[in-house]
Amino acid sequence: MASATDASKPKTSPKSVKFLFGGLAGMGATVFVQPLDLVKNRMQLSGQGSKAREYKTSGHALISILKNEGVSGIYTGLSAGLLRQATYTTTRLGIYTVLFESTTSADGTPPSFLLKALIGMTAGAAGAFVGTPAEVALIRMTADGRLPPEQRRGYSNVFNALVRISREEGITTLWRGCIPTMARAVVVNAAQLASYSQSKQALLDSGYFRDDILCHFTASMISGLVTTAASMPVDIVKTRIQSMRTIDGKPEYKNGLEVLVKVVRNEGFFSLWKGFTPYYARLGPHTVLTFVFLEQMNKLYKRYVLDS
Repeated sequence: MASATDASKPKTSPKSVKFLFGGLAGMGATVFVQPLDLVKNRMQLSGQGSKAREYKTSGHALISILKNEGVSGIYTGLSAGLLRQATYTTTRLGIYTVLFESTTSADGTPPSFLLKALIGMTAGAAGAFVGTPAEVALIRMTADGRLPPEQRRGYSNVFNALVRISREEGITTLWRGCIPTMARAVVVNAAQLASYSQSKQALLDSGYFRDDILCHFTASMISGLVTTAASMPVDIVKTRIQSMRTIDGKPEYKNGLEVLVKVVRNEGFFSLWKGFTPYYARLGPHTVLTFVFLEQMNKLYKRYVLDS
């Protein structure tokens, strides 16, 4: 009897494969959106301190990078972006899945919305901690091209960056900006979960949408707008701390609060949202592409492994 029941159950891929595909899907999406990440980071560093802004707009930043650094320049830091996805996405997905399953009741009832939000924030913070070294390398590699040649760090790839940072500045530097990185992950997960479910419900209630891919995409873009607005001040703190130099034994910033105060005082309140356009433009396509790649990998795995 038990064997007949087991035979009737649909085959599913093991957890390890799900985590692997989640990481690979995020990495695939990063290949397409890396230029937007580069522009966002440059915008957040533009006008640092009392300097005049290097870039007027995101478009101006992109054109300047292409003109001064070439087409390959917009893909600077791609190896770090890929490693960030491999570490952050895989850890977040793994922890979320384990916590979600452990809080699902025996009769299959999923956890409440509040508990799901808490699980999402916990998984996001854990993933951010694991992904911080790759994040530090990414920020520095994408920022390098804006510096005078004599001040550039000149990392050849993410592994070269990680080794040199550890050797030249100490291994703990790999986790510089870890607190704002984890804080951003918590804010992003909380804002995404709440705003996506609310947006989707509002769209369905309007009568103009059905529960299909168009509704999901529209809700994702609305959610992305809310998430971007909520998380950007934390993101600029993270970017400034991770790219800062130590001058005469003194770091440029003592903590995240000092970054916020200096940005508002020297560059204006709305500078906390510098790089809004590329950040938002990256968020939507990255989410959509991640799910597209994930669906395709799951289909291929089912066809060639589970069904063979």
